[in-house]
Amino acid sequence: MSQHHQPSSLAALGRTWVEAWNTGDLERVLALYDEAAVMTSDRIPAMGFDASGTVRGKAALRAYWSKALGLHFSLIDLFVSPDSVVVFYENERGKKICEYLRVNEAGLIVQGSANHLPH
Repeated sequence: MSQHHQPSSLAALGRTWVEAWNTGDLERVLALYDEAAVMTSDRIPAMGFDASGTVRGKAALRAYWSKALGLHFSLIDLFVSPDSVVVFYENERGKKICEYLRVNEAGLIVQGSANHLPH
C-alpha cells in the first residue's frame, strides 16, 4: 500500500506537471515519473503505439510523448487523494481532460491515465 502524501504536496505535483508540459521539455516531464511508470490513454493506439492503450516504462513514455511535444495545458483544478492527484485541464485545442496520476512513496508518478470526454 502506498504511503499517504500531504494534499499540498500532491497539488504541487499537479501544478509542476502542467508547468513541465508547458515548457516543451520532455526530460522535465519524465523527471516526474518512476522508471517503471505505466500510462493509459485512448491516444496511445491512435498514435501508432500499443493497441491496448497502455505504455510501460520511461523509455516507452519518452517515445510516445516525443510525438506530443508542443502541447499547452491550462489548469482548471486539482483533486487529491492520499496517493494520487487528478489534474483537470484544458488543452491547446480547447478539450477538457482529467489526468489521473498515482504516486509512489518517493512522490514519483507510477501510473497515469488520460481521461477524455466520451464524445
